[in-house]
Amino acid sequence: MHIEIDHYFQSLEDCKHSFFSSKPLTLKPETRGQIAESRRFLEEKMKTSVRPVYGINTGFGDLCKEKIDDRDLDTLQLNLVRSHACGFGAPTAPELSRLMMFLKIKSLTSGISGVTEDLVDHLLAFYNTGAAAVVFEQGSLGASGDLVPLAHMTLPLLGEGEVWWQGERISGQAFLQKSGLKPLRLKAKEGLAMLNGTQFMLALGLDALWRAQQLFENNLWVCSLAADAFDSRFDFLHPAIHACRPHPGQMKVADRMAALIEDSELAAREKTRVQDPYSVRCLPQVLGASLDSMDHVARVLEIELNAVTDNPLVFQEEDLVVSGGNFHGQPLALALDFLGIAVAEVANISERLLFKLLGGERELPVYLIENAGLNSGFMIPQYTAASLVSQNKQLATPASVDSIVSSNGQEDHVSMGANAALKCLRIVENCEGVCAILLLAACQAMDFRRPLKTGSKLEVLFQSFRQKVSFRKSDAFFKDDIDKSVEFLRQNFFSDLA
Repeated sequence: MHIEIDHYFQSLEDCKHSFFSSKPLTLKPETRGQIAESRRFLEEKMKTSVRPVYGINTGFGDLCKEKIDDRDLDTLQLNLVRSHACGFGAPTAPELSRLMMFLKIKSLTSGISGVTEDLVDHLLAFYNTGAAAVVFEQGSLGASGDLVPLAHMTLPLLGEGEVWWQGERISGQAFLQKSGLKPLRLKAKEGLAMLNGTQFMLALGLDALWRAQQLFENNLWVCSLAADAFDSRFDFLHPAIHACRPHPGQMKVADRMAALIEDSELAAREKTRVQDPYSVRCLPQVLGASLDSMDHVARVLEIELNAVTDNPLVFQEEDLVVSGGNFHGQPLALALDFLGIAVAEVANISERLLFKLLGGERELPVYLIENAGLNSGFMIPQYTAASLVSQNKQLATPASVDSIVSSNGQEDHVSMGANAALKCLRIVENCEGVCAILLLAACQAMDFRRPLKTGSKLEVLFQSFRQKVSFRKSDAFFKDDIDKSVEFLRQNFFSDLA
């Protein structure tokens, strides 16, 4: 079994399924034909054109004014990859490096990049071994695309750089020897096609979005459980409230929360308070706004997923080889800054709900622990959550408003989209921590409400979680509990539990 990769995905879920299927990739015959025809057109154009074509027979960036002799065109591409592999910092996760290559393969199948079938076949062969190039987190300005990370991704195809393979980090040369693959010889334009593009920031952005979407759904369940354990009134979920302010996310959150607590014994009992604090009462408005923001980001990423972002581009029907700016990462930079802000707010209101559970209100013991004083209970886990929320506020400062001139002024506006993506991923990880701590506290509070029960769906969540983490009668090593709670969040889609 294999997957025939195409230049168009119907949806982000289609892309996700293809990438995570672990099946080898192949090309459709018609896709091969498009790639080959595009290359033939480009080579003919190079023979007949009297004008230099950027990056094919010129230097790069500010050096575009330098004409390159035809005898040196292949060397030009090799030098490009070597000189641009200037990454810094920690390596990205191997899975993200593989997603980068997956996205680059998909982009090159468009038939307007002017590369050879041989290049795409080398990429497919490398990808199908299960290997991942060692790519570093820092170095991309997000225009002309993700030059530095993509250079590191390309090096192992040439027998250089480093590779993650079969649990080891080895040289690109050793990988080719052990895998039996032959080194790639780049031809005119091909190094540029590999390095120009937004595949690094797009890979990180997709990972951040997919994780954020699962986390959002799970956190909605956790917030519903925590609000019920806090003995909240649920008048704020009445459909009439949301019908007169019909933001889609707000209405969806209110509907889902209402369904989760509809048969709750706790929610049904008489309340003495007129209304609850904002961290409960405004959950549909706050979480709903984040959901709408995430939906917008998903639309942006879906467009980018099906885009061609290298340069120059080959349009055979228009008889054009033309240089443009599709590599500029501004659409992703703005969207990923937006996603980071949206996820940071999910963490923000969740931490406030956690704080309310610990205050000794509504017949719950202070810090959710018996014999408080001798025991500190959940006092310090809330500190950890507060620390994560505070860091998120710093990370949520947009990267996309920054730009630093490079290449002697030729590249005088850059997106910083890669930095936006890296920050966004960190915010998602921090939000996972906050949600995990809230889940611990919500289940602890629910134990103090027994024999009353929450909604039947939330009871399934509670019982499933209690198989992993026990009620705490006294102080314990909470780091273990937090780690188990994070793992529980990552491994489960809560809507599948009930």
